[in-house]
Amino acid sequence: MALLKVTFTKYKRNKLAQILWILNWLSVMTGIILFSLGLFLKIEIKKRIEVIVKGEISSTSNMLISVGLIACVINFLGGKICYDCSDVHRYRRWQLVLLPYIVFAFCFTFCLLVGAFMCYTTRKELEESLYLGLREAIKFYKDTDIPGRCFLKKTIDMLQIRFQCCGNNSFRDWFEIQWISARYLNMASREVVDRLKNNIDGKFLVDGVPFSCCNPSSPRPCIQYHLTNNTAHYNYDFLTEELNVWMRGCREALLDHYSYIMRSIGLVVLIIWLFELCVLTGVRYLQTSLKNVPLDEPELDSDGWLLENSFVESVKYNLNFIKNLGKADQVSNVSELPNINKDI
Repeated sequence: MALLKVTFTKYKRNKLAQILWILNWLSVMTGIILFSLGLFLKIEIKKRIEVIVKGEISSTSNMLISVGLIACVINFLGGKICYDCSDVHRYRRWQLVLLPYIVFAFCFTFCLLVGAFMCYTTRKELEESLYLGLREAIKFYKDTDIPGRCFLKKTIDMLQIRFQCCGNNSFRDWFEIQWISARYLNMASREVVDRLKNNIDGKFLVDGVPFSCCNPSSPRPCIQYHLTNNTAHYNYDFLTEELNVWMRGCREALLDHYSYIMRSIGLVVLIIWLFELCVLTGVRYLQTSLKNVPLDEPELDSDGWLLENSFVESVKYNLNFIKNLGKADQVSNVSELPNINKDI
């Protein structure tokens, strides 16, 4: 028994073909939207590629760009097919193409669903990428005179100012690295030499942060150095001075930023997937209803359906078809053996 069978008159078939023609042209616009979203995401990644080590969301942007381009081609062709299918005789020229087109369009809609799923499942990978990328970038913050790293100081400073964050996890990350270049250290100073000697790795570590960590909302001038030393500053308690520097780490800030973008894109892709699924369903009804119209009697009513048999029967049929293909290959291979022996 056919699944979701519907009877179509000639008028309904023509009307369905006209509606699908319009919807396919609208789908071309959705393809452009998908391409634009993928391009936007790629640009956002490119802006801060220095702090994203693995760049897993690059695969998501590439997929959206690819799917967007494919959507434009598929729906342009679908619009042409649906326009011609408004007449039974013109449908005959597309009769052999329409079923493969539907199969290909179904695979495309599945890719759309995968794309939407990817937008919602990349948070963990993105968090790890940001953690590793920020850790490496902060480590080379001081290397302003080394080619290939000289831009990292500006990148990190602009990042902390733009996203109102400090460090990787928190401002304390700056306490664990030497972020002041050796060229700006006075090696004649006893204090500097003692700090270098007291550190096992010979690094100049301070309980201070770069200027970009300062919070302009603080009522007092920003304290960058001796952040944890209450006696070094008048009327100061580092446990309560939350407005002095940004308390949130840049990993968390960037993760929230990209997660919001990915969720928004995922929602748009999911809506487009539902729209494309509706269009594909309509094309399937149009194809089956036109297939059942006699060529010599185009005025007759015809039945259209999603599946010619029930879902379970269709699955069994396809599985048996695949098994028979495998058996046919084995038989053909065995039948070729005697011929090979004769040739030998």
